[in-house]
Amino acid sequence: MEVEAEINAEIDVDQTTGLVKRRSPLPYPIGPTTFAGLFDEPLRHFPERIGLIDDDRQWSFSDLDTSVEQAAAALASLGVGPGDRVAWSLPNCAEVPIGFLATQRLAAVWLGINMNLAPPERTHLLNDSQASLWITADDATAASNSTAFKGTVISESEYNNAVSTADPTSAPHPNIDPHAPAAIAYTSGTTGAPKGAVHSQHNLLWPGLITLSTHPPKPTDRQGTPLAHTILNMLILGVISAWTRGTTGVVLHRGDPEGFCAEVKRHRLTRTTLVPAQLHDLVHHNGVDPGDLESLESILVGGAATPANTRRAFAEKFNIRALMGYGLSEAPTGIVRESIHEAIDDSATGYALDLAEVAIVDEDGHELPAGQTGEICLRPTTAGPWAQSWTPTLGYWRRPDATREMLRGNLLHTGDIGMLDSNKRLTVTGRRSELILRGGANVSPFDVEQVLLDHPEVLEAAVYGINDERLGERVAAAIVTATAEPDLAALRAFLADRLARYKIPDHISVLDRLPRNSMGKVLKSELPMPVYPLAD
Repeated sequence: MEVEAEINAEIDVDQTTGLVKRRSPLPYPIGPTTFAGLFDEPLRHFPERIGLIDDDRQWSFSDLDTSVEQAAAALASLGVGPGDRVAWSLPNCAEVPIGFLATQRLAAVWLGINMNLAPPERTHLLNDSQASLWITADDATAASNSTAFKGTVISESEYNNAVSTADPTSAPHPNIDPHAPAAIAYTSGTTGAPKGAVHSQHNLLWPGLITLSTHPPKPTDRQGTPLAHTILNMLILGVISAWTRGTTGVVLHRGDPEGFCAEVKRHRLTRTTLVPAQLHDLVHHNGVDPGDLESLESILVGGAATPANTRRAFAEKFNIRALMGYGLSEAPTGIVRESIHEAIDDSATGYALDLAEVAIVDEDGHELPAGQTGEICLRPTTAGPWAQSWTPTLGYWRRPDATREMLRGNLLHTGDIGMLDSNKRLTVTGRRSELILRGGANVSPFDVEQVLLDHPEVLEAAVYGINDERLGERVAAAIVTATAEPDLAALRAFLADRLARYKIPDHISVLDRLPRNSMGKVLKSELPMPVYPLAD
């Protein structure tokens, strides 16, 4: 299929929800069509197999099915029905994936709220999504009372009490449209507030299903990630993917080198997903015994570029290769993967998975030949068993114009720059956007700049990324202030009350003026290297 044939194709977007109206794709060649059927095969063939481990707690698949029904009954008693948005702000625990499946069985919409977010950031996500219910960790409930959230708030303990007293047989079972909204992943852009990428159950099933042929499951497989389960793609790549494969999901609680290694060793983990900073720390931490990771058979690393030297050092130290991936929240996760059969490469990123194709297009949307650089776009593959089955996000919640821009020409436009070689291997060369990827987390310069400008001492502000071996990038800021020697400690305290910790600039420069072009745009390429450390 040529890109040119669809450049001018109009996409139908609902002006209220901001979501695209599209024909239903072809079904996947394997697996269930919705999450309601996720446990059908395990319950039929191995109901007593361990399906979930959380520290000292274990559930068989039979137990899990009952727990999900009980959670669904509790949510229904709290007023949750089809289409309702349910927000979760909890630490990694079994209740998160169980609650996710319960939400899906009710045909409701799941939303994760990262616990690191500051109160104003949480409030934006809650109100923008129009969530009706927010389930939050006990120690965060009091803070939530000071926000402008318009829905119902219950604490973790209140939710657990509701679940423990619910009758699992009372859970409703509405009809489920596999292509209706099922979850929202908020992603930072370079301008404006974070946007909610909406995914269907169909969208969210493929990351696990695609591995059934590439890495056939074994009864001994155990899969989990130490990354926050309130991040949608991490939840999907961890426990939910394990369940899609009919294997054991493991809730991990620690991402530091010693804690991660201890949990891998204890639970005999075989599959995991990490971000570059964790890979770096495992390589350079002298207190880690390589033997602690001997059970691992598959490690994916994504969220930011990972230096080839780090990947080589990891393979040498632990005798296992971590494969780099490329993806985005709108996909909803990594859709390009490095090949284990090729040498570790400083530049090449990898190949599209079987259900998708990469297209490189110019500024007019025309497809470019191999070897030429342009914007990286994604589309469903047209050949093989996965043909025409993959779909990207349904769009940005209540952002119809942004949805049209992202999905124009019936492609998923990533905003990243790269090229394909003659074998269709992708190399990512840069980002059209200015989004900062700090340790796998997206940071919008615009968001940070707006908070800086709220400080009475800051007259002008420019936020940008600087290269960092461990995190990929760090956040830096250049500011013009009302006084020659601003109180940076006070500024940091001001930012800490309004931004997640990972968004606070690690370094700052105080300038007499910001470099600008003739149109008044800040020339970030001319900003100096940071001078003053701001964050610990």
